[in-house]
Amino acid sequence: MMSNISFKILSLVHIFLALPTVNAFYLPGAAPRNYVEGEQVDLFVNALTPMLSGSNGAKLASVYNCIVVFCLPPSCRNPSLTPADGPKQQPESLGSVLFGDRIFNSPYDIKMLKDNGTCKTLCTVPDVSVEDAKFVNSRIREDYAINWLIDGLPAAEMKIDTKTKDIFFDMGFNLGNNDGENQNSPVLNNHYEIVLRYHKPSPDTFRVVGVLVWPKSIGGPQDAHPTCDADEHTPLILSEDSPIQTIRYTYRVTWNESDTPWATRWDNYLHVFDPRIHWFSLLNSIVIVVFLCVMVSMILFKNISRDINRYNAIDISEDVQEDWGWKLVHGEVFRSPQNPLFLSIMVGNGAQLCAMASVTLVFALLGFLSPSNRGSLATVMMVCWSIFGGIGGYFSSRVYASLGGTNRRKNAFMTATALPTFIFIVVFVLNFFLLMAGSSGAVPFGTLALIIVLWYGISAPLSAVGSYFGTKHGAVESPVRVNAIPRQIPPGPKYLKPWVSAILGGILPFGATFVELYFILSSLFASRAYYAFGFLALTAGVVVLTTATVTILFTYFLLCAEEYRWQWRSFVIGGGSAFWVLAYGLFYWATRLNLATMSNIALYLGYLFLLSLLDFLATGTIGFLAAYWAVRRLYTAIRVD
Repeated sequence: MMSNISFKILSLVHIFLALPTVNAFYLPGAAPRNYVEGEQVDLFVNALTPMLSGSNGAKLASVYNCIVVFCLPPSCRNPSLTPADGPKQQPESLGSVLFGDRIFNSPYDIKMLKDNGTCKTLCTVPDVSVEDAKFVNSRIREDYAINWLIDGLPAAEMKIDTKTKDIFFDMGFNLGNNDGENQNSPVLNNHYEIVLRYHKPSPDTFRVVGVLVWPKSIGGPQDAHPTCDADEHTPLILSEDSPIQTIRYTYRVTWNESDTPWATRWDNYLHVFDPRIHWFSLLNSIVIVVFLCVMVSMILFKNISRDINRYNAIDISEDVQEDWGWKLVHGEVFRSPQNPLFLSIMVGNGAQLCAMASVTLVFALLGFLSPSNRGSLATVMMVCWSIFGGIGGYFSSRVYASLGGTNRRKNAFMTATALPTFIFIVVFVLNFFLLMAGSSGAVPFGTLALIIVLWYGISAPLSAVGSYFGTKHGAVESPVRVNAIPRQIPPGPKYLKPWVSAILGGILPFGATFVELYFILSSLFASRAYYAFGFLALTAGVVVLTTATVTILFTYFLLCAEEYRWQWRSFVIGGGSAFWVLAYGLFYWATRLNLATMSNIALYLGYLFLLSLLDFLATGTIGFLAAYWAVRRLYTAIRVD
């Protein structure tokens, strides 16, 4: 039996180990766009976003500037003065909007295989004020990047990984440059060398498979004859003292044929940094979880089996002998804990989160979350959360009944509304900070209304249905009776104190995940695509096993110390990794980010708190359910007179 289980586990491990090494093949969300020679190739512009670089760190707010992004005159700030044929916003998915994408069309004139190498003037922006110059120079100093999209591919700069020497495409390109001699007077990139790579699936059909941009700065008289040769002129510096200035934007498109097929065109973008660190962390975590599983197995199958045999071997004809160890609390272990309503609500929401995360990871592993569908990850998470409301309601109602709760309607209502309402209030408040920061990432009112519909129009009714079926199935029957009078609890060791055990119990699960957490945060703040879902899935599996085994271990120690109030303790111990996630988030802020304004600090801390809360609910639920299963198995196996 054990060998069969071991074989299945090893088979799963081998399958998952192969996933990170598979090429970046994905099931695209749309069919390839085929172009013919001379057909218009649209270039869309997105918000300016900060890049993660060296000493500057990163900012949170993404911004729009109509002069830089749209190449419009300063009057564009007044909507009534904007031309009717000006930029128009493109339709976006829910996740794309939540991640801060604000995509518009642009005046760039690009036709397939036409005007190859021709220098073109995009526009000349007159009357650039001192305020505009200060704004642009500040964004350059903060290392902001311009973001374009052509045929669903982001414009990128070609870079080399210094560790692996691999060439990859880094999404976005610098708004300007303030390195070296330009530190005091940043230069603005007003010329773009656009290299479009195309593939020919047939003689008369062309597909875009790569977008590269080399930005340059061309100064000199901005009203003279246009030129695309940056070597002939000094860089363009926007003076913060001159009242009126002019900026001319130019670009040149070069077409390069490529043998990269459309299906694998994202390979150059989806670069995995430091793969050896991923593997080392993963193997280290697997060794730890195997060690923990062996330890828990020894406790459950050796020590406990020995105790059970000893208890059951007592001759009932002999005098009553005093129990010892965890059997002493057999009449208390299933006593209803304090606040069973809140515990069951947290377990229900945690189960819903686990289901959402599991299905989202499966979709990501199968390639359904194509990077060409911007925001698909967040969209799938939001939809999965809504449709899995029934799981949350079912788990909450059954746990509530098993813990002795009687107010079933209150349980059903609060399970469906408590967490979504709290998250919505926090996000709504943080949205004001985005508005105060002038960020284009502020969530529009229509998107907030859609979230309300998803949570309260779909998730809440499904949660009520789940609560109905959970109530119908009733409580899980306890294997032993509960004493009428509670037993006195003796003083326990210090390492079993509530917060001490929670912090200790969270070390190993957090240790299994902090490397992936670092890469996710780095990708987020550097505006890079994170696509190491094979590593992430394995890490998630290790975290689940580690959380479950650590919680069972601590619960066994609690029962041996005659501490029978294990329900809340198991949830807090299981969720102990959230405290370390919070601490690591603060450490990352102190060492990697430069959040100078109060709005950015509030945004970061607010979202970090939400991340830690969701982690606490998910891992706490895993710990509670694992401990509940172990305790039931433990006390079902003994004979109580």
